[in-house]
Amino acid sequence: MADHGGAARPLTARAGSALKGSAKVPGDKSISHRAFLFGGLASGRTRVTGLLEGEDVVATGRAMRAMGARIERDGEAFVVEGVGNGCLLEPEAPLDFGNAGTGARLTMGLAGAYDFGTTFVGDASLSRRPMGRVLDPLREMGVQVAARTGDRLPLTLRGPRVAAPIEYRVPMASAQVKSAVLLAGLNAPGVTTVIEPVMTRDHTEKMLEGFGARIEVTTDAAGTRTIRLEGQGELTGVADFTVPGDPSSAAFPIVAAAIVPGSDVTVTNVLMNPTRTGLVTTLLEMGASIEILNPRRSGGEDVADLRVRHAPLVGVTVPESRAPSMIDEYPALAVAAAFAQGRTVMVGLEELRVKESDRLAAVAAGLAANGVAHEEGRDSLTVTGDPDGRGYGGGTVATHLDHRIAMSFLVLGLACPKGVTVDDARMIATSFPEFESLMAGLGAVLEPAKPAG
Repeated sequence: MADHGGAARPLTARAGSALKGSAKVPGDKSISHRAFLFGGLASGRTRVTGLLEGEDVVATGRAMRAMGARIERDGEAFVVEGVGNGCLLEPEAPLDFGNAGTGARLTMGLAGAYDFGTTFVGDASLSRRPMGRVLDPLREMGVQVAARTGDRLPLTLRGPRVAAPIEYRVPMASAQVKSAVLLAGLNAPGVTTVIEPVMTRDHTEKMLEGFGARIEVTTDAAGTRTIRLEGQGELTGVADFTVPGDPSSAAFPIVAAAIVPGSDVTVTNVLMNPTRTGLVTTLLEMGASIEILNPRRSGGEDVADLRVRHAPLVGVTVPESRAPSMIDEYPALAVAAAFAQGRTVMVGLEELRVKESDRLAAVAAGLAANGVAHEEGRDSLTVTGDPDGRGYGGGTVATHLDHRIAMSFLVLGLACPKGVTVDDARMIATSFPEFESLMAGLGAVLEPAKPAG
């Protein structure tokens, strides 16, 4: 596990020729984490293709190995031999999740309901991120938490002899909280119920059903979803599980093609689950040229190829209700908004304050460093764009060890003659190890930053 120690690796992106060609982004991060979690828990064998091999997902695989699952590589695929629901083993050492917030929070739900102790550790960035939102419902199920102040890592969970099934109304739009409660419910007798007033990504529900869990989802007239999971049932491995391409990773070549004049890029095999398509919906509203080609089903999910060509953009107001379906894509959207005519208003962004960095502050600071007019609110961002963008660039962006900040501002640089430098590109490997080679293959100019002075 890289801890991103050692010397930083500044990187500069600058305007070159138009971006052309086809790109295949890595497998979806959310689904990749869950493939290791559910495959490792289910009885029998799961063969996973298209898995994202970023550091975050590798950390989840390592945690499942530590609790008894066997995970072997077979060419391009991973073969997972699971332990069977209810049969996880107590890990002998702390589980190190590096920078992986999703892996840590979901595994807390999975392991927390077991009558043994599990210690969770992470890197400096993850150790600053709040875990209370996941720990609160686990406490209701009988899990004991030993943590330092503020429910942050490192922390140790000890499950009860028998976990109590609960009914839990999720207080914020969070797929991680919902998923942690459902994963804990797998090892609790009876029915665990999660009530979700605002729908978030539903990969956990879809994959639980695919692995054989008894799960029922209903939606009332107001859009509130109620998810009921029967605990202590059998989960069975999936013979051939394919992970679709990650829409959060696809955001970068999509936005780059939308803002770099003359570009024509096709991004293949992108996950089109309606809970994840907020960015594409918003860009289409802004006038982006995006064709949805060859829509199809893969691994129980909707996927398609997206052909993106440069086109003039106009500012829009993004409805707050869309935030859960694009929360990771706002930094990339802010870059697109910099080249749109007029103002783009983004609201309901409080979740960005507790990501790998205070992502909202980091985006605002990056825009400021490169001459983009904007206003940062407590939970909002307004960008006033300039379609010409000739005055943009020339700044260095503090990434705060956040991979999405690094990639978003490198994309900005691709449309700026003066270029944009990010202070460190090493952490891009957590979610998108191929980012630099993929973008270079489309014609992007990315080069080591020249030392100051």
